[in-house]
Amino acid sequence: MLDLVGKRNLWFLISGLLLLPGLISLAFNGLELGIDFTGGTNWELRFEREPNTDDVNRTLSDHGFGGSLVQLAEDNTVIIKMDELREGSPEKTAIENDLREQFGEFEEMSLVSVGPSAGRAIRDRAVFAVGLAAVGILLYIAFAFRNTQNPFLYGLCAIIAMLHDALFVLGVFSILGWLADVEIDALFVTAMLTIIGFSVHDSIVVFDRIRENLAAKLAPTFEEIVNYSIVQTLVRSINTSLTVVLTLAALWLFGGESTRWFVFALLIGVVAGTYSSIFNAAQLLVAWEHGDIKRLFTFWRRDQRAAPEGSAPARAR
Repeated sequence: MLDLVGKRNLWFLISGLLLLPGLISLAFNGLELGIDFTGGTNWELRFEREPNTDDVNRTLSDHGFGGSLVQLAEDNTVIIKMDELREGSPEKTAIENDLREQFGEFEEMSLVSVGPSAGRAIRDRAVFAVGLAAVGILLYIAFAFRNTQNPFLYGLCAIIAMLHDALFVLGVFSILGWLADVEIDALFVTAMLTIIGFSVHDSIVVFDRIRENLAAKLAPTFEEIVNYSIVQTLVRSINTSLTVVLTLAALWLFGGESTRWFVFALLIGVVAGTYSSIFNAAQLLVAWEHGDIKRLFTFWRRDQRAAPEGSAPARAR
């Protein structure tokens, strides 16, 4: 049988290495917030002939919208992210006239404007939604596993695995925002909540098998029972995730530009969720039962206390 639990420190190390670049980017660069959170306008125009994005940006600057982000998509479509531009305003009419003079006729595909106060409200509600989901998951798992020795531990391990997936996705998008100006919007929040649900769903499947095997006493030690349970659910977890990954990969490759990064967030989130449910969530149960986590914190506290004491004799010499 595969010894997955015996190599738990290796799996934890891999998770740490995967999270580290994203955490560094989050600490120094944060996330590139879209207009859903900061306020502004997302304007999509489809031209008859391909426009020059620099000239479009220059036209916007001439009308007081300097610093706008202009991107060229397929079918001569230009996506403009700018300060708030109201429908029917003189500024919008003037910009449209100048663009027609330079590039010919165009079709307005969409104009979405969000005020700064609405953007802040959406941001605050998004944070509240994620926090509420985490608390609800913890309470539900604690209730579902109330007959186990430590029901809240199961919920806590599922939350930690969920945070692993969420931080991984946030870190990747922080790096993408830094390198490629990829912004997050309200759809990204939807993706995050979906990833959280998928991650916890996979972890609960493993936990439920652990509970059944504990009741049946299929192995002499808790570590062996957890390892046996993970191996039992391994093929099922991989097959379920693979079908989702293949579908999302097709949507990412051949879907529209407007949902491209939403699908990408789901794609990497599902992969991270599959990894964490197999290699992190249940392994944390064993690490707790074996006292690995307690020894780690004990060693850290002892090292913190010993540092000042050990430095004094060195100065005396």
